[in-house]
Amino acid sequence: MNPLRLIETSPGKYSLLLNAGSTQVDTAVESLGHEPHGYFWEAIARLLVSVEAPDLGGRFSYDPEAGMFCAYGTDRGALEALSKLLTPVVTDVEQARKAVALAVAKGVDLDD
Repeated sequence: MNPLRLIETSPGKYSLLLNAGSTQVDTAVESLGHEPHGYFWEAIARLLVSVEAPDLGGRFSYDPEAGMFCAYGTDRGALEALSKLLTPVVTDVEQARKAVALAVAKGVDLDD
């Protein structure tokens, strides 16, 4: 099951949400020395966008909290694309490990 949810918050406005601490990869992320909170997932999302889908840059905004990752905006297609980028990382331990390793290699602050 995908823990990411795309909702329409009001007509033409969308949010991509993830309840931090509820993913299948939390234990793996913690074993790598990181806390899988909303700010961690924002850092991973920004990294994936910059590396794998730079055309998504600037098409939505981020508003995470400790217990929740949130990306929002009016471009539903961009948020759907972000969901497709993040889904493997939040559901597959090996993909989560690869994303953390890439973040470390690139010097990304995972906001721990």
